[in-house]
Amino acid sequence: MPILPSITGPRDLDRLTPEQLTELASEIRAFLVENVARTGGHLGPNLGVVELTIALHRVFSSPDDPFIFDTGHQSYVHKLLTGRQDFSALRSRGGLAGYPQRAESAHDVVESSHASSSLSWADGVSRALTATGRADRHVVAVVGDGSLTGGMTWEALNNISDDNDRNLVIVVNDNGRSYAPTIGGMSRYLNRVRTAAAYREMHRKSDRLFRAFGPLGRALFRGVRGGTHGFLSRFTNNAALYSNLDIKYLGPVDGHDIPALLETLKLAKEYGAPVIVHAITEKGRGYQPALDDVADQFHAVGRIDPRTGGALSASSGRAWTDVFAEALVEVGGRQKNVIAMTAAMLRPTGLAPFAERFPDRVYDVGIAEQHAVASAAGLAFGGLHPVVAIYATFMNRAFDQVLMDVALHRAGVTFVLDRAGVTGPDGPSHHGIWDLAMLQLVPGIRIGAPRDAARLTEMLDEAVAVDDAPTVIRYPKGSVPEEIPAIERLDDGVDVLSRDDTEDVLLVGIGPFTSLALEVASRLRAQGIGATVIDPRWVIPVQSSLVDLARRHRLVITLEDGIRVGGVGTRVRQVLREAGIDTAVDELGVPDEFIDHATREEILEDAGLTAAKIAHDVVAQVLGRRVPVARQSGETGAIEIPIHETR
Repeated sequence: MPILPSITGPRDLDRLTPEQLTELASEIRAFLVENVARTGGHLGPNLGVVELTIALHRVFSSPDDPFIFDTGHQSYVHKLLTGRQDFSALRSRGGLAGYPQRAESAHDVVESSHASSSLSWADGVSRALTATGRADRHVVAVVGDGSLTGGMTWEALNNISDDNDRNLVIVVNDNGRSYAPTIGGMSRYLNRVRTAAAYREMHRKSDRLFRAFGPLGRALFRGVRGGTHGFLSRFTNNAALYSNLDIKYLGPVDGHDIPALLETLKLAKEYGAPVIVHAITEKGRGYQPALDDVADQFHAVGRIDPRTGGALSASSGRAWTDVFAEALVEVGGRQKNVIAMTAAMLRPTGLAPFAERFPDRVYDVGIAEQHAVASAAGLAFGGLHPVVAIYATFMNRAFDQVLMDVALHRAGVTFVLDRAGVTGPDGPSHHGIWDLAMLQLVPGIRIGAPRDAARLTEMLDEAVAVDDAPTVIRYPKGSVPEEIPAIERLDDGVDVLSRDDTEDVLLVGIGPFTSLALEVASRLRAQGIGATVIDPRWVIPVQSSLVDLARRHRLVITLEDGIRVGGVGTRVRQVLREAGIDTAVDELGVPDEFIDHATREEILEDAGLTAAKIAHDVVAQVLGRRVPVARQSGETGAIEIPIHETR
């Protein structure tokens, strides 16, 4: 009889024998392959933490002992063991989230899926429990070795090791990978520990010897293992890493050996102070297609055939990322000073082809966006032009460095933001909807949003030619739309895509929203309302031709795939007022709220960003029934300023 359906909460694990726990692990892997293959999601990371998660829930008592996952994409097993076994709508509206979510369960604590923050959370929660008289409870942080490349992890460890009077267990889930193989000195160090034959052999023989003596032998092994830890650590050079931290270290332990995990985690629980447990796991374990995937071991998959791992839904066209990848290789071939940088996302951001062509001109700094940006400023000072490729949502983490290290020093650095705008099923922490509002605050910055592949290629050429200011190019997740030709390019680079004889409404489409603007214009034309559609291409700074066009029209509508508060539309309205133009501006975009997981289409419809809804509202504005109200036909767009007010 299957065991998994009988698990309604973590304490159901207490009645299972070691053999049954192993059988449960097998059932969970089969469940994950079958269900994630149907919906898509993070498969490889979860296959790698099955035994580890079982052992954690067997030893600790969630939610009284809070579990904090970094980054949370490996929390599917945690969901299964805490009573959430309906994966039929995983990452879809109304279904389970792809990351921990407080609305789902009291067992979920941290919802953010941005890496390297878990230890800071754990530091704060454990301090709070101690300060409020709940020192008997434990805080468990599960952090991947990839997250150890982020500076926040080490800032947190510095503080954790300075205050040892609390129950905090840090589990390092070490599989040698983040999205791809982990890089850097920390990675090389952990890899030496992971592959040290002498350590593995010594641990295996001692474990086997003491287990042969039954319960007494196992108890003795626990004591001897703790007592000889210092020797074994020195033997494998582990002490070199933790000697200055004043924090207990246990491991490395086989992350797929449930009895060994239980023994080690019990030691950690009983220690009474912060402990690091180093568990070595295998991403994609138990599923050969994942293990054979050299790129990322099925870190995240779409719908696949569970038997073969082959994709079931082919892409409908070229991806934005692929267009950028090809364009960067071409730029790199022409300009020897162009180098590429990323933060542990070489393949996801499209830098792999550049790395293959120019291996000495690519820098992967690990999950350290702040360092990447500040380092890019230094590279620019040295005469290079860095192209820093990052997901738009992760750009939030390096705002200060963009402002103070790049812009203040007028460094020629190009930022390429993948997955900009509404991304869909990964939920609130992965939508790239803040960059337009956030980055336009930076003095001197230039922000571009291509509408198609041709524009992305030409704008990358234009960006790397700027050597005295930061430039930004943003594009969404998914496939590139069909090319949208311009009927005219104005002197400052603004493209006119559509124009009517009557200049009633100026529609400003930002990036991929130009196609939406064109559809709105078509609907307005059917209602007898003339519309001009433009694509600024470089949306910040606001171009002078846009100002001139706004003066001649009765109403301006801006459409952007980002939050409308402080977005490009807001900037356009401010520039028009500064120019003395009173044309009404309606700034359309995403609401300033955390948007739950759903399809992109569902989210945009909720926000009213459909052609039918926008056209309906514009008609009402032109007729004077909805604010902002369009000017009457024939009125000038300039504000009349009395002579005495100009003095």
